[in-house]
Amino acid sequence: MSARTQAVALATLVRKECNRVFRIWLQTILPPAITTALYFLIFGNIIGRRVGQMGGVDYAQFIAPGLIMMQLITNSYGNVVSSFFSAKMQRHLEEMLVAPMANWVIVLGHTLGGVVRGLAVAAAVTVVALFFTRLQVANVLVTVSVIVLTAFVFSLGGLINAILAKNFDDVSIIPSFVLAPLSYLGGVFYSVALLPEFARQLSLLNPILYMVNAFRYGMLGVSDVDLGVAYAVILGFAAVLFAICLVMIGRGTGIRT
Repeated sequence: MSARTQAVALATLVRKECNRVFRIWLQTILPPAITTALYFLIFGNIIGRRVGQMGGVDYAQFIAPGLIMMQLITNSYGNVVSSFFSAKMQRHLEEMLVAPMANWVIVLGHTLGGVVRGLAVAAAVTVVALFFTRLQVANVLVTVSVIVLTAFVFSLGGLINAILAKNFDDVSIIPSFVLAPLSYLGGVFYSVALLPEFARQLSLLNPILYMVNAFRYGMLGVSDVDLGVAYAVILGFAAVLFAICLVMIGRGTGIRT
């Protein structure tokens, strides 16, 4: 089909996904903001007073980029997995499959919906963070590119989870048993420089560590990892996951019976 047809299909799908996010903003955007406020109250104020500084900055300021990134990851992933899986269960996904839509349009449309929700949540969390600490942007390009790319990566991850899921339990397993532990161990609340050598080397296997630290570098100018390596990890995951999604949609994995 023509490029114009695909562009219209993509715009329509993205608009549908965005409408879904903002129509139920009390469920999609407000809860992460409240959760982040609790993190700041407990870790930023109570524990932060004892910790003092970390990485050369106030502790509350240090954890702010990590908390923003953690909520971005959870919500961009969760948006796509819930939306696509619902489409499977309600059987209106079949309408897209028989429509003149390229596979990349289906993948990109759902993924961009997850990116929009992730960025909306990140913006809300940033506003909350300003009530507890002073934020700055040391490098605008790094900050924006890392947060967008990270949302894109985890939206793709959510799509893969939704494609493979056969029931609602399958949808919740990855966020609960994979994403949550990796996020908490990804340098959100601490610098990996404080860890013993073995634990520090083990932490370097965690891809979220690179995303959190690259974003922290963009905001605060400090990082535990090399920025070039962080970009390589993020871009590598984005390319591989996008290719996997295209192959799965093309083969009808988890969709066609």
